[in-house]
Amino acid sequence: MEANNKLILVLLIYVLPHIIFSSATSASAKEYDTKAYVDSWCRTTLYPNLCVRSLSRYVRSRAMQNPRDLARFALKASLYRAKYTKAFLLKEVTKLERVRPQYYALVHDCLTQMRDSVNQLSLAIAELDRVNRRGGKSQVNLEWHINNLQTWTSTALTDAETCVSQFPGRRMSKLKATIKGKVKNVEETTSNALAFIEHYAAARYRARRP
Repeated sequence: MEANNKLILVLLIYVLPHIIFSSATSASAKEYDTKAYVDSWCRTTLYPNLCVRSLSRYVRSRAMQNPRDLARFALKASLYRAKYTKAFLLKEVTKLERVRPQYYALVHDCLTQMRDSVNQLSLAIAELDRVNRRGGKSQVNLEWHINNLQTWTSTALTDAETCVSQFPGRRMSKLKATIKGKVKNVEETTSNALAFIEHYAAARYRARRP
């Protein structure tokens, strides 16, 4: 009995740490591979640094292994920013109606555009999940799904661009600068998401070639 206890103790002291270290090393390697994969694709976008930052929160999941994963997580990152910006604008527009009515119409227009962006990006994510489940059974069916993805994401991008265009130049109030910065972030993350959708579409079309 004592010999067995000693054997167990030896295993715990010498063998178990190696197993734990090996598992941790394997996990770190996978995370590094995912990060390298994301970094390489982000370099193909218009805003590579923002791309890396916005997707970094998803790297640990090690779920980004192909163009579809990249497109989905990029859309999720864009939707997250759009929802955050919509909530900020909603709070501000409520105050402005009473305190600074001269800004109310401008901010209300941006709020309307951000609401539409949230809706369009939500539709795009649902469509991407749908085409993955159904597999785009025919070329026509696949093209229809891809067109929906591109249209809804492009519309969300246009919404953000329209709002940003209402704040021209650099000299502006702190509130305007804050709004412009937040919406610009939505615009840029959505632009990156659209780039990944294009990569995903190209990969799907290549896979269907005889």
